[in-house]
Amino acid sequence: MSSIYFNCHGCRQPMKLDQSMGTLGLETTQESAASTFTSAQQEPGETLEGGPTSKVEKDSEKLQDGASCSTLPGDGKMSRDSSNKFILLGKFDSGRTLNNIQKTARDIFDILTGEKDMDNPLCEDCTDKLLEQVDTRLIIVESENQNYKYWMGRIHEEEMKTLQEELEGLELEEVRLIQELKEVEKNQERIAEDLEAAWTETKMLDQQDEQYWRDYSNLQWQQLELQDELKSIKNQLRHAQIQWGRLKKTNAFSATFEIRHDGPVGIINGFRLGCLPTISVSWKEINMAWGQTALLLLALSNKIGLEFQRYQLVPCGNRSYLKSLTDDPVELPLFYIAAQRTRLHVKFDQAMMAFLDCIQQFKEEAEKGKWGLCLPCRIHVESGLMEDSGSSGEYYSIRTHLNTEEQWTKALKLMLINFKCSLAWVSLRYQE
Repeated sequence: MSSIYFNCHGCRQPMKLDQSMGTLGLETTQESAASTFTSAQQEPGETLEGGPTSKVEKDSEKLQDGASCSTLPGDGKMSRDSSNKFILLGKFDSGRTLNNIQKTARDIFDILTGEKDMDNPLCEDCTDKLLEQVDTRLIIVESENQNYKYWMGRIHEEEMKTLQEELEGLELEEVRLIQELKEVEKNQERIAEDLEAAWTETKMLDQQDEQYWRDYSNLQWQQLELQDELKSIKNQLRHAQIQWGRLKKTNAFSATFEIRHDGPVGIINGFRLGCLPTISVSWKEINMAWGQTALLLLALSNKIGLEFQRYQLVPCGNRSYLKSLTDDPVELPLFYIAAQRTRLHVKFDQAMMAFLDCIQQFKEEAEKGKWGLCLPCRIHVESGLMEDSGSSGEYYSIRTHLNTEEQWTKALKLMLINFKCSLAWVSLRYQE
């Protein structure tokens, strides 16, 4: 029966097993392996008792306990006293499970048959050398551990110092932030007050804005009313301008005083001045005609700026009269009352004579200047006569005493002809 050899993992030199391990032959090993494989074919979960497996475990323990490794010499040769010693690095699993048993049996079978090398077999010299290396590495590791602890302490101290400085800085920062927080709180209170004031001002501005819009609406309404009123005034102005244009073209004297005749009787504003035996005219109408005639003469004299010298005309409708401007003022009536014929007859004739005097004064004033007036019928104030400038050249008395109605009415008609020419003259002159 031949011996089993191993090679050292460090020096690669052959090694022999101890004599106790040498008694184990190949047959025993094969039987153990065969019994192991036989037991592997059993049901899962079953255990091996008292068979070859127990013998394999005992042999493995013997190999582990009896093995030793010798150090390798410097030249790599085996020493005599350590040629049969080695240490098997590794660990046999003492578990009694089926998987561990089967794995152990397969590994032993492979080692014994040479199909698999041992895991790290070492001789004694290699083992000593390995232990020395391990001790050296241990010393280095211990030194590194001490250095690590030293520097960790230093780093811890520096970190503590740094952290202390940071803590002091943070405390100062905290104090500063607390101060800033107080200032912020004060600013917040001030901002709250400002915000309250702003809200109050906003409310007031809203009220002012609302009042502004109300005022604006009222003013706009007033504007619309004023625009309507302005349009109305413009329309009125346009109408007034049209009327004024028409009035400019209208002769006020001609429109106010209308003089015409009905045969031998003269008419002013619809009132007949004079009477005939065949044409009966009441004294009331004659008095109204004298009032219109007095008003016409006063208007003409005012137009040319004439002030009468001896008499003052006072037109009062059918009760018009003349007032004497002498020392003894006397009122001369330009009207006649039939019931008072005896008393008013003389004064009525004097009033008509005075009226001719006023007409003569107007004629003399109107004849002055470039546009002088030229009356068609001459006036004789002293005798109270009206001269017909036509083909007849006769004279007609304006008095009623010792006169006929035909003569008196003719004189009054000639007087109205002079007034009609005077109206035309005034209109032309003052219109230009």
